[in-house]
Amino acid sequence: MSLVLTPLPAIPYVKSGDDLVEIIWNSVNRGNIHLQDGDILVLAQKIVSKAEDRWVNLVFVEPTRQARDLAQKVEKDPRLVELVLQESNQVIRTRPGTIIVEHRLGFICANAGIDHSNVSGEGDAGEEWVLLLPLDPDSSALRIRKGLEARSRTHLGVMIIDSHGRAWRQGVVGTAIGLSGMPGIVDMRGKRDLFGYNLRITVIGAADELAAAASLVMGQADEGTPIIHVRGFPYALREGGLKELLRPKNEDLFR
Repeated sequence: MSLVLTPLPAIPYVKSGDDLVEIIWNSVNRGNIHLQDGDILVLAQKIVSKAEDRWVNLVFVEPTRQARDLAQKVEKDPRLVELVLQESNQVIRTRPGTIIVEHRLGFICANAGIDHSNVSGEGDAGEEWVLLLPLDPDSSALRIRKGLEARSRTHLGVMIIDSHGRAWRQGVVGTAIGLSGMPGIVDMRGKRDLFGYNLRITVIGAADELAAAASLVMGQADEGTPIIHVRGFPYALREGGLKELLRPKNEDLFR
């Protein structure tokens, strides 16, 4: 088995309203990549959020009393804290510099995934602009996938990833926040291992494993490679979505 991850070349700076299907298709052709059944395209969250106009200018955010009180506790801009609260179902933990929340999409993350880095809007200082996560990353992935499948006449997977921290571990890793046409998890229970024993508890977070690999190729700074073409994914493609990756609250021992 071989897994090949190739950054798509010459991706332009994405702006509000840009057609990501067109951008990806042009880059695939420019890179002389011929899409095949089973290929996957992995997209950085930022370009999806930018194309979907998820910019917010902090100049126009009016923080509530709750946001101001929490901002004082965590030593953050109360306008940013207001957006974090708006984007979250629940605040889980806080400390100076960080707010851990259950995002409205269901996963646990820091500061509701709101970005300052590599973000610059038009007409104001860059630090006044922030970028929210897509409203519905699964739907975004589905729309992009259907557009690419129509052009390439192939069956593809599409995944949108972001960088998240992890309980008990240092460092951020690429994590799936939206997917279409590919599995989130692969259930190996009932299959035999090398010694003939039936696996009893092995459920693989296949989408997150691929997200971490793609994130290595994308980089985290000024690399400018936000879309990765993947060939050789070792599991069969199927319909999938973010929810299958989320641990139910009654099984969550980390809250």
